[in-house]
Amino acid sequence: MEMSEDEKPTTRQSLPQFIPKLKGKKVMIRLLSGGQPVTGIIDSFNSYEILLQTAKGELLVFKHAISTIEVVDEPRGYKPSL
Repeated sequence: MEMSEDEKPTTRQSLPQFIPKLKGKKVMIRLLSGGQPVTGIIDSFNSYEILLQTAKGELLVFKHAISTIEVVDEPRGYKPSL
């Protein structure tokens, strides 16, 4: 018996992962609420959170609260190899 299109399991396409490439790098994260910047080094992450080491200690940032992430220790115009 063959499955219809609706019954076939869907496979998620593997997308390029951005955050794993930034682990250990200094970044500036802007939050959605007010856009205030937070600068630190990405220590670890999971599906929902990013743990930053900042000048004031550890900071846990929820991914859904992030507006932008910018690498700050790379020269301007630097494009990492993909």
